[in-house]
Amino acid sequence: MMLSRAIRILPLLPLLLLAQPAQDPAALGRKALDLLLAGNYPELSQMFTADMKKGLPQEALGKLGAQIKSWGAMDNIGAPSSRQVGPNTIVEFPAKFAAQNIVFRFIVNRDGLVAGMFFLPGEVAWQHPAYSKPDSFRERQVTVGDGQWKLPGTLTVPVGQGPFPGIVLVHGSGPNDRDETVGGTKVFKDLAEGLASRGVVVLRYEKRTRQYSSAMAGLASFTVQEEAVEDAVKAAALLRAQPEVNPKRVFVLGHSLGGYVAPRIAEQDGKLAGLIVLAGNVRPMEDLVVEQAEYLEVSADNLKTVKAVAAKIKSLEPGDEDSPPVMGVPVAYWLDLKGYDPAALAKKLALPMLILQGERDFQVSMKDFALWKAAVGASRGVTMRSYPALNHLFVAGEGKSTEAEYRKPGHVAPEVIDDIAKFVNP
Repeated sequence: MMLSRAIRILPLLPLLLLAQPAQDPAALGRKALDLLLAGNYPELSQMFTADMKKGLPQEALGKLGAQIKSWGAMDNIGAPSSRQVGPNTIVEFPAKFAAQNIVFRFIVNRDGLVAGMFFLPGEVAWQHPAYSKPDSFRERQVTVGDGQWKLPGTLTVPVGQGPFPGIVLVHGSGPNDRDETVGGTKVFKDLAEGLASRGVVVLRYEKRTRQYSSAMAGLASFTVQEEAVEDAVKAAALLRAQPEVNPKRVFVLGHSLGGYVAPRIAEQDGKLAGLIVLAGNVRPMEDLVVEQAEYLEVSADNLKTVKAVAAKIKSLEPGDEDSPPVMGVPVAYWLDLKGYDPAALAKKLALPMLILQGERDFQVSMKDFALWKAAVGASRGVTMRSYPALNHLFVAGEGKSTEAEYRKPGHVAPEVIDDIAKFVNP
């Protein structure tokens, strides 16, 4: 299925389990890249699947070519990397331009056709933010869980006398690394070092859909339980067992999807001291996809496609589990979330909560913040704060937020670190 540009670019959305080509996929990817860079759009289109041809006509390819030219002269194209995801192969080429590092990603299907083409921000050198005090904490490697789905993680521990409060960081959608790297920002690495500098033990880990992407892609069915909740509960148990941690002061911090499912994590864990929600949606994800597409002013045809996909999700009913995946994930994923109201569950749990929102966030907007406020804003132990200058990654900026903003190096704002530290360690 050819997804619209709005759907393809946003880290809010769930991991896409995209559908062994007849030819070498790396060679096919490089051919497609060379044609793209040469502006040979007619020949490039002949490599596309039917859905790709429809979603990226030659006029749209011309606009992409203009965008590429804006990055300046080409310096070099690195060696490709490939990985199989279900029946498809993902091939990536790191490229360095005068003004921008980019990763070109091509999805090659079993027939040797290009089923997806993406421009991703290249790796940006990360530097410690000003609020990180490396001499004030130590890091050690840990393993979350055991058996088939065990995950490598990093524990960031303050120097000094404990026990300290602890926080488990739970990722947003997609195959995130333990640092939750999005373009030029490492959201979780910023949080870990900033909070450990303020006397909080922080546990972050590779997301299951990144560490075991091929195995997850091979599952006939999965839900947010397997994507996020189960591992977060195991991480909280691991954190409570650390000698430096006060087991009665362990919190879960969820960002985006992690915030959305944080109440489920708390319900299953049963021992958390509280929840911290960063840009967590209350509304169903399919509604947010439509809102994002409108915000980004996608073409009328693409918007129509997005709305049709959202409507398809809403029409799903029990018994549809054997239907083809929708938006790249099994039908069971959407059915599991049908009727789920994170704010209502949070109110029922009656846990202390800190709910934070960037007012420039176009992925999870102030509409969701208002829904949290209506449900739990007046509840005892709940603190809510929004930040006028911050985006979905809690990085400061000006004007209308765009996906291009994510590519620039940035850090989680210091006031966010302060507010979280005060909440867990008053």
